[in-house]
This record gives sequence, C-alpha cells and structure tokens, in this order.
Amino acid sequence: MIERYLQGLTRVRRSRTGQRIRPLKPATIRTRRAEIAAAARMAVTAGVPIDSLTSLAALLAPVVAEKVLDAYWSRNGEHPKLFTINLACRFVAIAKETKCVDDDACERLDQMRRDLEEHRQEGMIEKNTAMIRQVLTPGVWKRVVKLPLAMMEEARRQQHAPVRAAVAAQIAVAIGIETVAPVRLANLTAIRLGINLIKPGGPNSNYWLVFPDHDVKNRVKLQYPLPRYLTRLIDAYVHDFRPALLRGRNEDWLFPGQRGGAKGKVSFSGQITKRIYEATGLRMTVHQFRHAAGAVILQHRPGEYELVRQLLGHRSVQTTINAYIGLESIQASEIFSRIVIEHLDDELEAAE
Repeated sequence: MIERYLQGLTRVRRSRTGQRIRPLKPATIRTRRAEIAAAARMAVTAGVPIDSLTSLAALLAPVVAEKVLDAYWSRNGEHPKLFTINLACRFVAIAKETKCVDDDACERLDQMRRDLEEHRQEGMIEKNTAMIRQVLTPGVWKRVVKLPLAMMEEARRQQHAPVRAAVAAQIAVAIGIETVAPVRLANLTAIRLGINLIKPGGPNSNYWLVFPDHDVKNRVKLQYPLPRYLTRLIDAYVHDFRPALLRGRNEDWLFPGQRGGAKGKVSFSGQITKRIYEATGLRMTVHQFRHAAGAVILQHRPGEYELVRQLLGHRSVQTTINAYIGLESIQASEIFSRIVIEHLDDELEAAE
C-alpha cells in the first residue's frame, strides 16, 4: 500500500471531499518516502513489533502514530520541533487521502495534530500574551485553580464507568499539580510515586514534588512542597482511580498510560488543554502554566523576577526578565488605575 500511495502521488487525484490534487514533484515524493520510512523506524524504536508494520494502515493506527509522535517529541526536548508537528499533519493528510483508516481513527489522528499545533510557536508571542491577559482578568485564574476539585467530584459520580472516571481524575490531578508546581510536560508525565512524589514527613504528611537536576531540561533541581488540599486530591486519585488505569500492572508512574508505561505527552497535553477550555473558556497548554505562574506572581509582587526564576527553575534571572519584561506595562497600568480610582473616591467624598 505504501508503494501504491507513493505512485499515486505522481498522478492527478481527488481528496475525500472531491478536491482535485495536482501531482507532486519527484523530489517531494522522495521526501515523503523518507518521512514514512523514518516514522516506521521510530515506531520500532518505540516498541512496535516490526512485523506488524505491514501497511500504511498499520503505521497510521492511532496507537502507533501516537507512539511515533511521542518518541520524536522526547527526542526534541521540551517542545516538539517543527518536523514533529508537521509529521502529525502528514499523518492526517495521508489517512484522509488514502482512506486506509476509518473516520474515527482519522479524527483521533486529527486531534493529535491539533494538540501538537498548540506548540508550533513558543515564547512570549501574542498567543501567550493573550492567554496571560485572560489569566490576569479577575476570576479566571480562580476558576482554573478550583477546576481539579470539581473534576474529582465529577469523577466520583462516574465510577460506574471506572476507566472514564480514572482518566477524569488523572487530568484533575495533573491540572492541580500544574497550578502549584508548573513543571514542564516532560517532567509532568515522568512523575513516579516514591521517587518524584514523596512524603518526607511520613504517610500523614503532605507530598513534595522533586526532580533531581539531571532530570530537568536546564539542570536545575526542582522542589515543590504541595499543599494539603492537593495532597488529599492525589491520594484519592492514587487509591481510588489509578488502579483502573494500571489494569493489574505493577508500575510506579503517577500517570500511567492505558497500555503500559507513562502517559503519552501528545494525548495528555491535549486532554488537559481541552478540559480547561471546556470548563473555563481559557485555552492553555501545559507549558503555558509556566507563563501564567510568572504573570500571577508578578501581578502580586511587581519586579520580583528572582522569585519567578526560582519557581520556574530558570538558571539565570536574565532568562526570566527577558521572558516577562513585557508584563510591566500591565502592572504599571493596574497601579495607575488604582491611583485614578483613589482620586475619584476623594472627589466623591468631597461632593458628599
């Protein structure tokens, strides 16, 4: 089927919607062949049996495609590179053009693409600035902070469907952790009970979330004491919901995948973003929790970039200043607004 697909690229063809597609140049077809071959090799590296990759349908099966994209992302580091994002787009395009998988599988592939598209650009670009404006709007961040508790209650009401309830509880705990300890996605998915999530004061004490420097992107050790409400939330998830995701396996991942190992970054990131948006109207990726945390701190403690640096684990305070310096205009505007309101209050009192 792969050769038939590549041969078809040399001719005029029609998309699923009937749109006419022009033939591709030989150089483009060679690139497409190389992409497919590389994806197949990555699938084998990620644990997919080589003898199962007998067709495009096998390679584009959502469970295989996700392993490929996750493996590339892991190689890329904190953020997926353009190649990884574009590969997700390629998977969707091939699936739709060849009709080698059904509509449900196409939709799952397209969801992976959308999740990765959220990471196409990073840094304090307009997308992140717009998100921060929402976070700093009164009431919005409070809704995000309260969401994990509401989701856990929702999960308890769904215990007649144990796996669905467990996934809801899993997302609730992930959001809860990110609101208090905004770690990178690679660290979030890699949390292990007893190693990264510990109770130094004994079983009745609060959790600490810890990562040694060699497990952190910029080699800075991270330590976050977690509050009591979040400790209770995690304990409820670990004891009441997580076993449904383990399916009898003996693994120490806080967020296990349903087929073994840690939860995949692509699917987890998408689930978290989708749930926050549905509940609050705020579209925020896992990485953007870091931007939000910095903005919230600076709103309450203007100019304290060192505090933000320590929370986010930047090696240099200059890195923090470069990322958040643009927020000073927001803080200045808020301070000036309060001054104006004070003068307005004085005028109203004098009139009375």
